[in-house]
Amino acid sequence: MNALSSSAELAQPPHQSVAANPVVAIVGATGAVGVEMLRSLEERDFPLASLKLLASPRSAGKTMRFRGQDLAIEALDEASFEGVDLALFSAGSGVSKRYAAAAVKAGAVVVDNSSAFRMDPDVPLVVPEVNGAEIARHRGIIANPNCVAIIATVPLWPLQQAIGIRRVTAATYQAASGAGAAAMEELRASTEAYLKGEAFTPQVLPHPYAFNLFSHNAEVDPETGYNGEELKVIAETRRIMDAPALPLGITCIRVPILRAHAIALNVEFSRPVSPDEVKALLAEAPGVRIVDDRAANHFPMPSEASGQGDVLAGRFRADLGDPSGHSVAFFVAGDQLLKGAALNAVQIAEQLLAR
Repeated sequence: MNALSSSAELAQPPHQSVAANPVVAIVGATGAVGVEMLRSLEERDFPLASLKLLASPRSAGKTMRFRGQDLAIEALDEASFEGVDLALFSAGSGVSKRYAAAAVKAGAVVVDNSSAFRMDPDVPLVVPEVNGAEIARHRGIIANPNCVAIIATVPLWPLQQAIGIRRVTAATYQAASGAGAAAMEELRASTEAYLKGEAFTPQVLPHPYAFNLFSHNAEVDPETGYNGEELKVIAETRRIMDAPALPLGITCIRVPILRAHAIALNVEFSRPVSPDEVKALLAEAPGVRIVDDRAANHFPMPSEASGQGDVLAGRFRADLGDPSGHSVAFFVAGDQLLKGAALNAVQIAEQLLAR
């Protein structure tokens, strides 16, 4: 029996509600995303009765600060979810496949940030601004999408609704945060070594990171040439937007930025459209903030996207390579650790309570 089938067998009926003031657990609390989940719960004043912090045995006994108190970290095991109403998972797909079923069996609703359940048709894959209604059909597990898919679909969805999209072409500029805290530290250390003229051998990523960029480090399919990140973004974007045949081409690149991903988007629409129309639609879209000052050459930047929850959008312009006038290019940036991961999970949890 595989992890997905065992999870399905243990799953709760559809429309399982969550207590108004739930007992919440964060699985992977010490990781880069887990830290941001903790911070998001506090900053958004999430109503909870108590909070459990779960991590590997090597972190057990350490403490993390939450609402003015030091909370002890507990070692994760199958018994960790007794009395838990809501479990936010961010410890990798292996941990999710092993422990999510135990959490559901104990009565918790799981919001999972890994790739473990994202393509399971019985598990909702949710970006609240796009398909929040999908939460209602959960059977105990809700999947948090890939960070690029989240950051892309927040602006693409209102355009799909208002105009209709024929095709999307994208190039990503992905920060170290997408590979976790260890990759962020490797970027810091390799940059320091580079500036000192010292040799540095990468341990986390396959290539030198300081003052460099390279194709995303996911495994490359030898037949198609696409890497795993690109294929995930294509599949998840289609699923989130309920557009299984959407033509989407993408190139994913790792860049030497600590956090916040950026994406160059070229969108072909179902009819001729102006950049101003696209800009006006996104100015009213939930979760989007316009940063578009041509005179100052000021457009979305990772430095301004970091630490906040909106997807920044700007640099709207007609695609000069499409004389039909159907295509508009623009640029977006979003905090990978927040909207691309932790914040999206907390927003899903907020909608669970609002039901």
